[in-house]
Amino acid sequence: MNGLSATDLLSLLGHFMLLSLLAVGGAITTASDMHRYVVVEHGWISDAQFTSSIAIAQAAPGPNVLFVAVIGWNVAGAAGALVTLAGTMLPSTLLVLAVSRWAAQRREHPGVRAFTTGMAPLTLGLLLATGWVLAEPFVRVPGQRVGALALIAVTIVAMMRFRLSPMWLVALGAVVGAAGGI
Repeated sequence: MNGLSATDLLSLLGHFMLLSLLAVGGAITTASDMHRYVVVEHGWISDAQFTSSIAIAQAAPGPNVLFVAVIGWNVAGAAGALVTLAGTMLPSTLLVLAVSRWAAQRREHPGVRAFTTGMAPLTLGLLLATGWVLAEPFVRVPGQRVGALALIAVTIVAMMRFRLSPMWLVALGAVVGAAGGI
């Protein structure tokens, strides 16, 4: 249904903006309410179109949030994709920017310092957990175990010893993997 009125597009934008602020854990956590809104409540797309939208976007390379643009495309073409993606990205992005600016101006305040100090172990734990999830398939394979563990060790030493952007280490891992080193 590509012929949504301007009122419907504004309604779609508003709904996705609200969901953006509720999407702790990523936009996919609000997919059930997106389904309720675009399939059940408004009937703009079918169950199959909704499910296919998520499956196609998740199978494609790129950020996982792109599934909202595919849903929007199926609802109202290019305007729908723009509305759903903007609605999903703008509120949470603006909130993070505002909070970051506010915290940067108050970085010496005891409450901000306590929050930052408390977030450090949480962030480190999440990074380690993500690193392990990504490395585990390679560590399990006997022929790749030594290379994977060596690459993990190099990454840890480099991050602790030098002030490198993590992207350089990601690039190193990509080059080693592409060369068949792991």
